[in-house]
Amino acid sequence: MTVTVTLEPAGRCRWDEPVRIAVRGLAPGQPVTLRASLRDEKGALFRAHARYCADAAGLLDLERAPALGGSFAGLEPMGLFWALEPEKPFWRFLKRDVQTPLAVELEVLDGHEPEAQRLLGRAVHERDFLAPGVRREPVRAGRVRGTLFLPPGSGPFPGIIDIFGIGGGLLEYRASLLAGHGFATLALAYYDFDDLPKKFDVIHLEYFEEALCYMLQHTQIKGPRIGLLGISLGADICLSMASFLKNISATVSINGSGFSGHRVIYYKDSSIPPLGHDLRRVKVAFSGLLDIVDVRNDIIGGCENPCMIPIEKAQGPILFIVGQDDHNWRSELYAQIASERLQAHGKEKPRIISYPGTGHYIEPPYFPMCPASLHKLLDKPVMWGGEPRAHSKAQVDAWKQILTFFTKHLGPSPKL
Repeated sequence: MTVTVTLEPAGRCRWDEPVRIAVRGLAPGQPVTLRASLRDEKGALFRAHARYCADAAGLLDLERAPALGGSFAGLEPMGLFWALEPEKPFWRFLKRDVQTPLAVELEVLDGHEPEAQRLLGRAVHERDFLAPGVRREPVRAGRVRGTLFLPPGSGPFPGIIDIFGIGGGLLEYRASLLAGHGFATLALAYYDFDDLPKKFDVIHLEYFEEALCYMLQHTQIKGPRIGLLGISLGADICLSMASFLKNISATVSINGSGFSGHRVIYYKDSSIPPLGHDLRRVKVAFSGLLDIVDVRNDIIGGCENPCMIPIEKAQGPILFIVGQDDHNWRSELYAQIASERLQAHGKEKPRIISYPGTGHYIEPPYFPMCPASLHKLLDKPVMWGGEPRAHSKAQVDAWKQILTFFTKHLGPSPKL
């Protein structure tokens, strides 16, 4: 009997959607190895594999069959995706051109690795970042540079500004996926992109205010309020925007700190001094990787420290998403201090969702975890924390929580 690999849904799907993988035509109880591989846009190879046994009917259904070992073990229907590891060390999984899909090759080999050799069947599964009908519009409005993603239909749609961290440039994959869920989302660049400054030494909120005005004036975006989503330094920029600017109704901070780190934050006549850091606090892990988790200066005065962003001024709710094993900084501690500050100023206790075994880069579902990569400022590989299985589960849940939060506070899309 011919061995076939089937996927449901068949054909191309979004990266944040699960897919059901099954293998038919095997012998009853046959041991097999499944391998997954893909090459990113720069040609870097990512691989994962797992050992399985077919059932009594010769069927292998990854939603029912546990992996017996390999890159992961246990019942993990999407394990071959989230467990992908780069062949090149310290290489982060990224998608820069959201207009093209990533092709994942799935192979079924007879027997269990390392003995498995004979190829029994294969399939190529395309996963993309643009849902049918989503429109991608490059933005050059005044000083603002980025890309706006509009959901299918005429709108108006609830609007979100999406901001990434210290890496600079423009990353669009999160914004493009959000547009597939009905949110008009601006992927916003703020340095090292197009004609923006090459370095990012200070934070001037006026630039981000321009981006907010652009969204509010757009005919297909439902005002009068906008949501903000940021990770790492991007989260701190979002918290600063929510604190100083109007018309922001919901903010999500993914592993932000709530402090001015080592850049002054300016808005008109106000400024927040940097907390600063001490590179002598960098630790070297057993693996040789740098651990920067304690590099920042101590927080004197707790939630009233002058370097803290005045989040009590925010008009809308803030959702803190935290990795308990974040090694960029102590995100869980910072979220607790933020909560203390809000309550000390008579505000409601914010929602903090804290995920065990989860590192710094909490990405959309099924993104392979990045345990370590080159730090933009240190120019050396640093550890970001996280355990792959727990981190993957956190990403799936966090994405649901983000979508629910924005739907609640921005309103549903016209077609949702």
